[in-house]
Amino acid sequence: MDIRPAATLALIRDSDKGLEVLLLQRTWKASFLPGYFVFPGGAVDDADQACRAHIAGPDDSAISQIMSLSEGGADYMVAALRECFEEAGLLLAVNDNGELVGADHPIHQSRQALFRGDVSLQVLCLQHNLILPLDRLAYLSHWVTPPGPPRRFDTRFFVAVTPENQIASHDGEETIDHLWITPQQGLAEYRSGERLFSLPTLRTLRVLHDFTDTGAVMRYAHANPPEPLPSEPWPARRRDKSIVLEPDAPAYDEARKLDPEGAGTTNAVIVPGEPVEIAAGVIRLTSPNPGVMTGPGTNTYLVGHDRFTVIDPGPENSAHIKRILALTGGRVDQVLVTHTHQDHSPATILLKDRTGCRLIGRAAPAGASQDSSFNPDDEPDHGDLIVTDAGILKVLHTPGHASNHLCYLLLEQGMLFSGDHIMQGSTVVINPPDGDMKAYIESLYDLLAEPLSFIAPGHGFVMARPEATVDYLITHRLTREHKIARVLKKLTPVSLEKLTASAYDDVPAAIHGVAARSALAHLLKLEQEDRASSNGDAWHATRHT
Repeated sequence: MDIRPAATLALIRDSDKGLEVLLLQRTWKASFLPGYFVFPGGAVDDADQACRAHIAGPDDSAISQIMSLSEGGADYMVAALRECFEEAGLLLAVNDNGELVGADHPIHQSRQALFRGDVSLQVLCLQHNLILPLDRLAYLSHWVTPPGPPRRFDTRFFVAVTPENQIASHDGEETIDHLWITPQQGLAEYRSGERLFSLPTLRTLRVLHDFTDTGAVMRYAHANPPEPLPSEPWPARRRDKSIVLEPDAPAYDEARKLDPEGAGTTNAVIVPGEPVEIAAGVIRLTSPNPGVMTGPGTNTYLVGHDRFTVIDPGPENSAHIKRILALTGGRVDQVLVTHTHQDHSPATILLKDRTGCRLIGRAAPAGASQDSSFNPDDEPDHGDLIVTDAGILKVLHTPGHASNHLCYLLLEQGMLFSGDHIMQGSTVVINPPDGDMKAYIESLYDLLAEPLSFIAPGHGFVMARPEATVDYLITHRLTREHKIARVLKKLTPVSLEKLTASAYDDVPAAIHGVAARSALAHLLKLEQEDRASSNGDAWHATRHT
């Protein structure tokens, strides 16, 4: 699938409420991000290059250098200005006197023609003798759409102060609403489920959140252009064969971390029983229990140098236990468990018998999927610190997938042992009654406040860019919840089965039984928020939905 270059412009202004930013709501008929609130933006057109003769400020070479491009950086900025004019009716341009155009400038009469493609921005600049002041834009961030959506974009985000004496208006076709909002309010409304934001919109709002006025934003953005995203293919091996990993490959982040020189030594396949040193004093050893729900198997982590802490020893498998003992020399001081599902904790009994280690974790709740044999010596609280031979682990209570779920953060290295709270390549099962969607999403939000650098999941490879990973998971869940709420409001009262069929019409009917459990988790969350109710047979929307 081709990845198209695109540009987005975050327009900011000072107000009596503080710093505000302009957001547009995409139409619900859109195939990509329907109903989402976004910044004005879109694909870079071939015609945008023709506007280089009408720009002021740095030239294309200087702009491209800042953006880590060989050429074409100015075209991204021009596209951002053009899309903002088409979608929001705001044009950042100056006349031959160096004055910003106002709301009464005749170029505004050509907005629809530009939107339809009947005329180019270059022609309009010629007709009205206008210059595009690219020095008034600052490069803010870079985002590449992850695999999955029908269209993918390599998007550069810019920020600029809104031109005075112009009034924003949505185009009525691609966008159906617009608003000025403070970053703080936007983030609060996203968390409450009131508005839908994409990942890059969220990240931009978080950046703007820390500033009180437009001047401070522009000074920061001009002085701190973003680091280029890793985009080059990376050499690795698949068992004994040399391969090249694309940035979307599951093993890509791990290969770059473990093999920064690109020697091609990292294995792109997880092999049960084969130890991998993923960080100083941290070895991953995967249990031989591959499956649909476990991927290549459950990851056990051996933390330490001379004395060891074992995290998630996995199911009761004698070969795996033997391998743990061989790698640690039997010098195991403690075993930590993220949660007590059957693929994570049963082996603790064998390890305690062999080493006399202490068991740390939370006792199993009721349920057939739980390991009721797990009998912890210590049940840590959220925020407790655990000393290991490789550094301090911070305990984070992260309910949602399981009520007793814990993550462990190796503070010195910023490595999060996430268990099943965050998995690579798939979303986590939230199965009521022990699974709790509201608790899960709130636990994800809490992780954003922690100093994370890498995620070491219970299944899969090491993941970089933790904030983007967490944002994706939250956005994925809230997008589905928003769809469920819309279906509920439209069909109320409605059975769980009928609601699932409508709200999950984008997934095969064969898995609607599994989807129904997730739908129920979302409905229970909405019920806790007084946005839904049930009489046992049917679900009803409340006036707050």
